Amino acid sequence: MCTVSYIVQGREKYFTSNRDENKLRPAAAMPQTITRKGENITFPRDPHAGGTWFAVTQTGTIAILLNGAFEKHIPVYPYQKSRGLLLLEMVAEESVHEFFEQYDLTRIEPFTIILFSNDRLVEFRWDGLRKYSKQLATDKNHIWSSATLYDAAAMNNREKLFRDFTAAHPQLNAELIRNFHTDNHGDDQNGFIINRSNGIQTQSITQAVVQKDQLIFMYHDLTSRQQQEQLIQLQKRITIRE
Repeated sequence: MCTVSYIVQGREKYFTSNRDENKLRPAAAMPQTITRKGENITFPRDPHAGGTWFAVTQTGTIAILLNGAFEKHIPVYPYQKSRGLLLLEMVAEESVHEFFEQYDLTRIEPFTIILFSNDRLVEFRWDGLRKYSKQLATDKNHIWSSATLYDAAAMNNREKLFRDFTAAHPQLNAELIRNFHTDNHGDDQNGFIINRSNGIQTQSITQAVVQKDQLIFMYHDLTSRQQQEQLIQLQKRITIRE
């Protein structure tokens, strides 16, 4: 939920996310699958609020959450709903864009959501006052860093590391990308794997690889060292009214 990259290689698309959290926070549960509005949703669950930062569906929607919008904000508690629960609601909707535009986000903490659906890549942001949405090119690589943990200088450096990495490896695969995400790049404070004195550290790596008719979902808990990989056969969505 704090570092997300999107890499395209031919017909394959790679989404990889690092979750940075306080080590005192309860460990996330290994990925599970639930059904909501006829949509099978697979995700690791955050036991603190029951939501998630990375969800995929059997119809090929991928949604990834980052804390904060454009810059670090001062939390104003209490909030009415966890952003991770909002993410689960969002991916179950047939029209995610309509859901975002119509949903009342008042009293929900600022966030960024990266969403891939129907071959469209969209960036949604909520800064606490306004909603923003921007469609991104699916034939270009992208990287995001959480505004709550990384300042502009750190974001620029991470962007450079990412661009250098993709330029140096014209033929990438899931393992190479995960290896890049599990490197601190010589900086425990702002590398891709962090371990800060205030207890914030990288807890897990989650990855989804979108292929022609299937999706490979991989989760690696860096603390427990548990790993899980699932192959999800993609299906056309069947609308179920509730």
